[in-house]
Amino acid sequence: MTSMTTGEAGRTFADPAAHADESRFNDPGSRFHAAAALLRRDDPVHWVEADGYAPFWAVTRHADVLEVERRDDVFRNAPRLVLGPAEYDAMRAGGGGNRTIAHMDAPEHRAARAIGASWFTPRAMRALETRVRDLARRHVDRMAGLGGECDLVEQVAVRFPLHVILSLLGLPESEFDRMLTLTRELFGADDAERGRGTSAERRRAVRQDLFAFFADLTRDRRERPTGDLASAIANARVNGAPLDDRETASYYVIIATAGHDTTSATIAGGVHALLRHPDQLRRLRDDPGLMPSAVEEMVRWVSPVRGFLRTAAEDTELRGRTVRAGEAVLLSYPSADRDEDVFTDPFRFDVGRAPNRHLGFGSGVHYCLGAALARLEIRAFFEELLPRLRRIDLAGEPAGVATTFVGGLKRLPVRYDLGRGR
Repeated sequence: MTSMTTGEAGRTFADPAAHADESRFNDPGSRFHAAAALLRRDDPVHWVEADGYAPFWAVTRHADVLEVERRDDVFRNAPRLVLGPAEYDAMRAGGGGNRTIAHMDAPEHRAARAIGASWFTPRAMRALETRVRDLARRHVDRMAGLGGECDLVEQVAVRFPLHVILSLLGLPESEFDRMLTLTRELFGADDAERGRGTSAERRRAVRQDLFAFFADLTRDRRERPTGDLASAIANARVNGAPLDDRETASYYVIIATAGHDTTSATIAGGVHALLRHPDQLRRLRDDPGLMPSAVEEMVRWVSPVRGFLRTAAEDTELRGRTVRAGEAVLLSYPSADRDEDVFTDPFRFDVGRAPNRHLGFGSGVHYCLGAALARLEIRAFFEELLPRLRRIDLAGEPAGVATTFVGGLKRLPVRYDLGRGR
């Protein structure tokens, strides 16, 4: 890695396999983190030209990511939000993609965000906590019943947050497999084991299937509204007018997909981190009061959103570089969350880290709507798991998702001994 050029380092950000390896190893020697460290040091705002991708600026320092997030009047979400192949960008530019709230800019974004905001307030989280803790206990019980060995990702981590989201939306558990498959196909398009295919047409087909699913849900909740989040979205009004079917479906998509995939990645990555740092596992078990800071450290450590793109609305300066109107910048959250200027010993997993100014939930006006729910779920899971955990070890090689957007572990084989629940 010492011979890597800045050009090679920049192209690493557009390599799904590099992100898969980062999830497995998560140390300074991994190809992704070696590339990110090189750019943070030598060229923090770096112009990238990678085969198959439209060019972009890679933004690798914590301060610069914050600046772009803060200047949302200059750096806009539209038209290019996610780093993907150029043919996918072309498809979306031609009207081949449906927009979610994450694609919107002010003032449209502010109005759309308000629809679901009340469902994720501290008061709402207090009302939901009993249900979340019940589901956490249920899934740790399930883990205990698997005979002391399982793939923690497949059999535990993906199931718990998805059940929470289905519960919030008022959907039955019979929809679990369908929603899990569509989410994986959406976020794992670059992964041969998860994606439906890498072509723009196949990516579009996944999105169309998701939107068709939620169009049916919208019709049902408009005809028979209940007290769930799905009904609130289906019957929402913005500036006095109801959302159209595409706008409503787009809201469901971002809640149902981003609301569970990133959390499951953090839970699995958190278990992996504790396995690799047994001193921190002992520390957390001995002092449960560290759980809130441990949750923040897990989010920093995993940084499941690999990055978002923003597009400059006008010529502007960023750390001495001129970003021209129409050029895209990639906000690399895993790089920012290892910035040596912000985090002391950034490759040390520290359950008591404070302060912890991680960007795992983003920042600014686009700060993750479901951050409070994610924190509650992660905390509830580990507060249920750790008191019962007598032993845990790797039972095989972990594997990461090949992606340039949302990632983490796709396999974590573990062997363990769990005590009885309450």
